[in-house]
Amino acid sequence: MGKNSVLRKTVCVLFGGVSGEHEVSLRSAAAVLRNLPRKLYDVVTVGITREGSWLLYTGDPEELVGDWEVSGKVCPAVLSPDRGHCGLIVLEEQGARILPVDVVFPVLHGENGEDGTVQGLLALAGIPCVGCGVLSSAVCMDKAVAHVVFQAAGIPKTKLIPLKAADLAALPALERRLSEELGYPMFVKPANAGSSLGVTKVRSPGDLEDALRLALSIDSKLVVEQAVIGQEVECAVMGNDEPVASEVLAEILPPDGVYDYASKYLNDEAGLYIPAHIPDSVAQEVRALAVRAYRAADCRGLARVDFFVKPDGQLVLNEINTLPGFTSISMFPKLFEASGVTFPQLVDRLIRYALDVQVR
Repeated sequence: MGKNSVLRKTVCVLFGGVSGEHEVSLRSAAAVLRNLPRKLYDVVTVGITREGSWLLYTGDPEELVGDWEVSGKVCPAVLSPDRGHCGLIVLEEQGARILPVDVVFPVLHGENGEDGTVQGLLALAGIPCVGCGVLSSAVCMDKAVAHVVFQAAGIPKTKLIPLKAADLAALPALERRLSEELGYPMFVKPANAGSSLGVTKVRSPGDLEDALRLALSIDSKLVVEQAVIGQEVECAVMGNDEPVASEVLAEILPPDGVYDYASKYLNDEAGLYIPAHIPDSVAQEVRALAVRAYRAADCRGLARVDFFVKPDGQLVLNEINTLPGFTSISMFPKLFEASGVTFPQLVDRLIRYALDVQVR
């Protein structure tokens, strides 16, 4: 890592956001703030409300999950795109002031945070950003576009058909096409959403329309994927030019075959094996293919790469999540912790990776 990593820096942790995953972001940010090494970094905390207001937050990280924005410990603040500022414009009663920051850790999930939007703002501002850049964030967020990229890279992928609202005008014909090309069961997903929001496992034609409309209520584009019989295995990857995969992998056992938002964050119904119950030889293949997919999508900093392992051992890429959760039950920190990297060490490394990227 570069020389910037050894100097004390000011880190801005950005959380919340105009996203269906706002609440998850609060939990992730609280965990990051608990584990951010204060002996190495000065910390500034900024929250984005569900309505899109930016607020400098000076309260306790443990109070984030709740009504943090009306805690009385906030002040309006915006990230300036002016590279001469290189930080926040804090709007106090006595006037505006510049609060310089050296790096931003966007603990944001889903749209308006994980999709390249915030990354673009930080690029304009000339401020290093933890995690992937604009291109890889946008590509991996859009399941239809990511599918094209991974196919071109020769990475085995689930069979997928992208759709828009207009495609539902002739629903009977659409149902026949999906049935012939994908078969039942199939998964209907918003093209741009994380944490499995709006995902439905469709087992029969009678369930299809409701699933399609649910996905379209979250995003203007959706994808329908062929169901894959196999184990769901997750791998954590971090790094820039020389990314490394976690030594330990996780295996998810979703309730009723669907690892959705509720089973991830609310009811704790999903089963979990760490390490995954797969042969060592298959685990090595997963780790190698995870790094290959990470490079194909031009990722940097960090990502979680999810696979299906078929009964014959064949690997199929499910998706890449460029800003995975950092909650106490999230796979990304748990996998590196199981691989010998503590949460504080992980946060430190991710910040250093960001500082090593040359801002243009």
